[in-house]
Amino acid sequence: MRDWVLHLDLDAFMAAVEILRNPELRGRPVIVGGNGDPTTPRTVVSTASYEAREYGVHSGMPMRTALRRCPDAVYLPTDLPAYEAASAAVMAVLRTFPVVVEVWGLDEAFLGARTDDPETLARDIQRAVTDKTGLTCSIGIGDNKHQAKLAAQFEKPSGVSRLTTDTWTDVMGERPTTALWGIGAKTAKKLADLGLHTVNQLAAADPAVLAARFGPTNGPWLRYLALGRGETTITTAPWVPRGHSHETTFTHDLTDPAAMRDHIAALAGRLATETEGRPVIRVTVKVRSVPFVTHTRQAKLPEPTLDAATIQQAALAIFDRFAQDRPVRLLGVSVEYA
Repeated sequence: MRDWVLHLDLDAFMAAVEILRNPELRGRPVIVGGNGDPTTPRTVVSTASYEAREYGVHSGMPMRTALRRCPDAVYLPTDLPAYEAASAAVMAVLRTFPVVVEVWGLDEAFLGARTDDPETLARDIQRAVTDKTGLTCSIGIGDNKHQAKLAAQFEKPSGVSRLTTDTWTDVMGERPTTALWGIGAKTAKKLADLGLHTVNQLAAADPAVLAARFGPTNGPWLRYLALGRGETTITTAPWVPRGHSHETTFTHDLTDPAAMRDHIAALAGRLATETEGRPVIRVTVKVRSVPFVTHTRQAKLPEPTLDAATIQQAALAIFDRFAQDRPVRLLGVSVEYA
């Protein structure tokens, strides 16, 4: 008997919920996103069924691109209440097992388990989830969260995979750095500029060089990931966000600075009503201008506040620091709590 970390990832979650509600869609390419109209500008795919993925459609892709790749798909709007209800049902099933459940989102959770046969436990959980909810899931097994998260992607859908410290180098060593949880394309490009292309190369990198390029915290953390390390603690305590944000992508570019300021004020005012009593200490404004250039600026407030007018004034003052000489396609405001 020993401790294991399992990561459960529901397969094509939003699309799967829609198919459960509409069984006639089973076997067809289903794409969920935005208002369900793939011709609406600047909306993106939330989830695509595996049939749609065969056409190259994936989450985060513009809906118009998905329409070109898969014109015969069924396009549906997102329905958050339905997904929240389905997620809650799955998490309730997980809590019937002798595991610690740490919910990480609507479609995933980490499980802490003490067992001598994690694969059998994983299969039992899979069957129970499908029997009770009709949904399928993939489960990764590891010594820590990082390993389990990666392993859950190895055999989708409905797979069970194990990745441990003992097998880490053999399985992950020659994979690109983007195979690691937390390293995206931009970071991978910066690593490539240092001659670090694979997980093994990053694991062997000089921590001082990484710290100089990525900062004293982020640099060593990247090497930490490449060594296959990760958090092992599973907690049932609900995750408390450090902040909150709202943003708007406009179907038509904004060119009037006064209209932009109105949107910034509205976003900041909305955030001020959603603090749940947590004082705001920092405000950040995000501006994406044409063609696709994104900049953010932020300011720390003189003192923590719950006052909506103060938060709005701070957001507007930050916005005024931007050069307002290009059409704007997205505006966002975020706040950080004390």
